Amino acid sequence: MKLIQTSINRPVGVIMIVAAIIALGFVSLRNLTIDLYPDIDLPVAVVSTTYEEAAPQDVEQLVSRPVEGAVSSLEGLEVLQSQSQQGASLIFMQFSTGVDLDSALLEVREAVSQVSGVLPENAGEPNVLRFDPQALPIMTIGLSGDTPQELQQIAEDQLVPYLERQGGVASISIEGGRTEEVQIEIDRAELAGLGLDAQSIVQTLNASNQAATAGSVDKGDKDIRIRVNGEFESVDDIKDTVITTEAGDRLKLDQIATVEKRIEDTGTVSEVNDETAVVLSALKKTDANTVETADNIRAAMEEVAPDLPDDVQMETVLDTSEFIKVSINSVIMNILIGGLFAIAVLLLFLKSIRATLVIGISIPIAIISTFTLMYFTGETLNVLTMGGLALGIGMMVDSSIVILENIVRYRQLGYSMKEASKTGATELAPAVIASATTTLVVFLPIMLVEGIASELFTPLALTISFALIASLAVSVTLIPMLSSKLLTKAMQDGKRYWFDNLLGKVNRGYQRVLRKVLKFRKTTVFATILAVAGSIALIPLIGTSFIPDSDQGQIEIDVSLERGTALQETEKVTSAISERLEGFGDVIDVHYLSIGSGEMGLAGGSSDRASYTIQLIDPGERERSTREVMEDIDAELQSVVGAEVEVTEMSAGLGTGSPIQVQLNGQENEVLNELADQVVFMIEDIEGIVAPSSSTEDSEPQLDIDVDPSKASAYGLTEQQVISDVQLMFQGQTATRYREDGEEIEVRLVTPVDENSSVADLESAPIRSATGELIPLSSIAEIEQIEGPVTLLRENQQPQVNVTADIGERDLGSVTADVEEELEQLNFPEGYTYEVGGQAQDMEEAFGDLSVALMFSLFLVYAVMAVQFENFLFPFIIMFSLPATVVGVAGGLFITGLPLSLPAFVGVIMLAGIVVNNAIVLVDYINILRRRSYSRYDAILEAGPNRLRPILMTTVTTVLGMVPLALGIGQGAEAQQPLAVTIIFGLTVSSFFTLVLIPVVYTYFDDLSVKISGFFRKRVE
Repeated sequence: MKLIQTSINRPVGVIMIVAAIIALGFVSLRNLTIDLYPDIDLPVAVVSTTYEEAAPQDVEQLVSRPVEGAVSSLEGLEVLQSQSQQGASLIFMQFSTGVDLDSALLEVREAVSQVSGVLPENAGEPNVLRFDPQALPIMTIGLSGDTPQELQQIAEDQLVPYLERQGGVASISIEGGRTEEVQIEIDRAELAGLGLDAQSIVQTLNASNQAATAGSVDKGDKDIRIRVNGEFESVDDIKDTVITTEAGDRLKLDQIATVEKRIEDTGTVSEVNDETAVVLSALKKTDANTVETADNIRAAMEEVAPDLPDDVQMETVLDTSEFIKVSINSVIMNILIGGLFAIAVLLLFLKSIRATLVIGISIPIAIISTFTLMYFTGETLNVLTMGGLALGIGMMVDSSIVILENIVRYRQLGYSMKEASKTGATELAPAVIASATTTLVVFLPIMLVEGIASELFTPLALTISFALIASLAVSVTLIPMLSSKLLTKAMQDGKRYWFDNLLGKVNRGYQRVLRKVLKFRKTTVFATILAVAGSIALIPLIGTSFIPDSDQGQIEIDVSLERGTALQETEKVTSAISERLEGFGDVIDVHYLSIGSGEMGLAGGSSDRASYTIQLIDPGERERSTREVMEDIDAELQSVVGAEVEVTEMSAGLGTGSPIQVQLNGQENEVLNELADQVVFMIEDIEGIVAPSSSTEDSEPQLDIDVDPSKASAYGLTEQQVISDVQLMFQGQTATRYREDGEEIEVRLVTPVDENSSVADLESAPIRSATGELIPLSSIAEIEQIEGPVTLLRENQQPQVNVTADIGERDLGSVTADVEEELEQLNFPEGYTYEVGGQAQDMEEAFGDLSVALMFSLFLVYAVMAVQFENFLFPFIIMFSLPATVVGVAGGLFITGLPLSLPAFVGVIMLAGIVVNNAIVLVDYINILRRRSYSRYDAILEAGPNRLRPILMTTVTTVLGMVPLALGIGQGAEAQQPLAVTIIFGLTVSSFFTLVLIPVVYTYFDDLSVKISGFFRKRVE
């Protein structure tokens, strides 16, 4: 090949090109974005709307349904889901793959704006945003040491504006703070005596809190604009607001009501390490570097810390960048260990530091070149892409080994250094290119299929592909050039080493095995079939799962009290829990308590729910694993009285939703609730099912007010007037807002606490009739206590109830199969359906996508080999090395106790391209020898032992390069472990079958080829 000859003749040019590539690689590395996992580009949008204090039924009827109706006809919309809970509505829209989400978001905003006017008056403005399941806070900061309102003020005025200006920061949210508001406490009886009501006060306040432009006047040669400023500027302005009574008297507001600033009661509590705190959560921009953004935030915290009050402390509660850095460093360590293993193998086989250096240099060049290609294709440095480099560390030297081995052989035959390099490299370059190409083409289908599997593993596939392309280029350019310069003394024959003697024995033994299998061909094929069949029988025992979770040293505690429990009672329980957590002070770095917070920063939280987020100290500083600590904490907290406590290990896995999720759909919520109860009852005894629950299991006490229209109309009242009066009494009413010292302050009308704290207060709540008379609510309405839903779900504009469950010691696939078997026995009424979702559904879809990718990969591997050999039969010979991989894959997963997961499946696809490489080298050399007039039998006996050395070298370097990942060394290695185990066992076993089975298959296909040729020759004659 001209490229090989040019590289040998012009070494300076090759070295300059390599130097330029290395320099560009280091520049690219500095600019690569670092993250934990690849970005998953899912076309999902969400519309969030607050509806203060509204019950889930009202949220669904008045907010969720109108918004659903507005967006349901959008083009490309596949799934429409809504979640209605107290005070908040969430509408999720999943669009077809390929839809431009930016354009879709514009259409969603336009559709939602058309229904904004029909939403309730006290509903918030619908917020349309892109939904990213990975868009979680990258850092959480605790601010403690002062009152919540002071901490809120410090956070709003000093921290948030400064932190949001830092590079990569998208937004900073605040939780746990308190704000001041002006409360106007009214006496409804006194107001009624003056002929006033709440609405008249609200109207007066709004009219008094106005500013307007009133034209302009001339002053000299200038126009001066006139502005009438009537806005409130202080509480005194509100107190001095003049109220005109029905009799015409003019009174100041503070004469008929109590007006004062008070702290807003949010019903939430936030604590960091048992101290009341305000918590700031930082979100990064979509394309920002997580580690760099977190570093920017930490630097900003250090800069602003001296300006905080002396008694205010600021500390990092959670920092995801730390786990990312530890994970990436672990993978880098695995790359170094794998590289050292590969180099040790080379040194063992080659017996020469120079020869080892010639091949070993291909590893760093391939890695550095990969960084350049990653940068220009927009990939990020993450656990999977770096894991791809660790997985490919052994494969990077395969092509170089085969080329160098042939160069050495020609050198030992007496060729000059240049001629040996040229001839040896040129002879096997086509086979090496074909081998590398078969490995590369298996990744193409992964990139082309749709779904989460492609989103996750395309970056890994690209990374390995880039590394192999770079190593291939090195093997046909740099290796021949370096060999012609450095191997002068290295390849001179000397005394035989112990390893040479060992290889000699292996070669002779292998030659004897070849003679045996060529003599007993049918027995060899039959034994292979039995081995494959036995391995297939193991598959049901292995099981399946989605994606392994990663241990990031975080634990979550969910505390559930009886629905409707007051905040003070919840605080008593959490105090008891916090006391028990003090016993784990040796392993807990920081813990964060949140009571009553809603989802996604919305309303909808409940004072009877609390959660702890615990960050453990570094793994090297504790003897127990995260799971062991979690189990100890769980055992300690199960005896807490008055609450259900669930302790779980937070993972950095990519599973979506619960492992098991049964989605029930139909027309009536009551029927769905009954079906859900039956499903829970049926699956709770399935082995491996943990804590099955229905989304309707949780209910909260609710007082339903049923207004009698005839009685109400007798007093001149409408149902809306009754609702307004009850709302005013029990949740207050926002009258207006004003600005004071740059802060916007809310002005609310409220009633005395002692008038709205009990059921009796509700029954006797005074309702103002048309004549001004105050009548008790119970005289015009029935009041009944019921159990109301906590959350109402809908999918595609139909009610939905979900049954969810975790899994224990069994694999996800087996548990899912048992659940589906139970569900098939359940008789569903007409119009009611079920679907198994959650991680089980994601796993099924991903496995389906990867199965299609595997089929295409096998076809592409065959096509590449058909082109290489210019023959349709020889590729079939080589493809017979593939069934044997089942023996290694099934045996490896069974021995290590790992289920068949997405990473393991990707490993199977990779094997389709890797295991044929040895067979290609072997069959190609048999053909070369036969073209040199060797008989078939002699060619096989010569080619086998001759190619055994490079086959062993490539196999052992590839396998040992992956051993650190297979052992799961370091944090973040869990995702690559099944992939590495699959390749190690699959390649090892397949290599053995390749050396023994492929020569036998070669003879069968050669006989077939002769018969076919003879048949056509006779037809021609």
